[in-house]
Amino acid sequence: MTLLAVLEEGFQFLVQFGVLFLECVGVAVLLAAAVRSIVGCFRKDPHVRLILAQGIALALEFKLGGEVLRTAIVREPQELITLGAIILLRGALTFLIHWEIKNEESRISA
Repeated sequence: MTLLAVLEEGFQFLVQFGVLFLECVGVAVLLAAAVRSIVGCFRKDPHVRLILAQGIALALEFKLGGEVLRTAIVREPQELITLGAIILLRGALTFLIHWEIKNEESRISA
């Protein structure tokens, strides 16, 4: 095995590990926000929607980071198109959630 092949395999492993790590962190953040929101519902916290929206937004950012990192190991154009669509959808969701957060913060402050 040549040095270039070993480096390529190492790079691919590192990127796949990074993607998996970012995806797992995103899931953990989402679950933590969901638990905090459920507890907030039982306590009748008026900020429960804001807590959940912020958690979803942060989780989406981690998952988006994983998708962007995944583009480093794409080999086929069809994979790149699929990843591009996923990134666009997650970006749009993030934008909408940030808009919702802004509206919720202005509602709470009023």
